[in-house]
Amino acid sequence: MTAVTADAYEAAFDAAVAADERIEPRDWMPDAYRATLVRQMAQHAHSEIIGMQPEANWITRAPSLRRKAILMAKVQDEAGHGLYLYSAAETLGTSRDELLDKLHTGRQKYSSIFNYPTLTWADVGAIGWLVDGAAITNQVPLCRCSYGPYARAMVRVCKEESFHQRQGYELLLALSRGTPEQHAMAQDAVDRWWWPSLMMFGPPDDASAHSAQSMAWKIKRHSNDELRQRFVDICVPQAESLGLTLPDPDLRWNEERGHHDFGAIDWTEFHEVLKGNGPCNEQRITQRRRAHEEGAWVREAAAAYAEKHRTAQHTEPGEATA
Repeated sequence: MTAVTADAYEAAFDAAVAADERIEPRDWMPDAYRATLVRQMAQHAHSEIIGMQPEANWITRAPSLRRKAILMAKVQDEAGHGLYLYSAAETLGTSRDELLDKLHTGRQKYSSIFNYPTLTWADVGAIGWLVDGAAITNQVPLCRCSYGPYARAMVRVCKEESFHQRQGYELLLALSRGTPEQHAMAQDAVDRWWWPSLMMFGPPDDASAHSAQSMAWKIKRHSNDELRQRFVDICVPQAESLGLTLPDPDLRWNEERGHHDFGAIDWTEFHEVLKGNGPCNEQRITQRRRAHEEGAWVREAAAAYAEKHRTAQHTEPGEATA
């Protein structure tokens, strides 16, 4: 490719992004844009499938058949979200096997939130309300992502995540209005999940290595701090409706800013969890590797069936088939 041609392609790409047009898989794109998308979509997909573990732990211990059915449906949804996102990443020339290998060998990350334990049934509600609520806040703008396959995948993901958030809210509301012991269980779960949920948006803007460029390319539409503030403002009145208290003595409405002020986040904890030193890092990735290995026969059978079906479709009429 000549320099003139390369410059023309880059100018067309920049113009399309500036005009809020979608970049599609066959369009020219900068290598750095492609790499950023693969990194972000892979981390997102990994988070969905790792995120199945903390709640799946409670399926056999759900307090009623209704709660069990709801939780099973939710965990199944998360698996589907992972599949959508891996498929979207594959449109950029990477393979699912390659991405999973990078996850299993620690070369790609997943959201730090899933390295915390689910100690009680109320944690299922707190994850739905806070963790899925934070995910929605972060992901709804991704429906307008400049890369078409990612944006389209996020439309369905966000619809289902919104349902999950309402499920968690309803579960916490039932506990909060239950016995004193149930109310205390709900409050304890919120106390433990609040701060990790704020960390889900990533480091502060001035310490984020990728945020500014991702916003320039319109992969992201808002900065980490903007999304975090939006989430806090949404959660405060919801917590009041639940009859629960958010564990932040510095949380208060700032009339001048038109937003809630909140306390300092422990970024040391965030980075320690990212480095693999969280409460459940080793447990989560060990379980993921084991599930992948034990599922090898399913993948092999599916591939064999697909090949047999493909061969049958290409066999001439009257020709013998195996």
